[in-house]
Amino acid sequence: MQIDDLFNILHNSLESKNNGKKISLKDMSSSLGISMRTYQDWKLGRAKPQAASVVMKMLGQLDDDEVIRAVRKINKLED
Repeated sequence: MQIDDLFNILHNSLESKNNGKKISLKDMSSSLGISMRTYQDWKLGRAKPQAASVVMKMLGQLDDDEVIRAVRKINKLED
């Protein structure tokens, strides 16, 4: 899987969670605390943050309930 595929799947999943309402690159990048250009480059595959693929591979080695626990812990660190 390419990094741009990963970002597009996640972006589309967040839109689906939002009842199909489109999320602009500007809004998504702002919520992530990065520039719109950076996010756009990731979605288009022009830039490939190395950590993203490693994190996904690590999550892929966990069972579903372990993924949920790990992501919730990560989200608590952001608060």
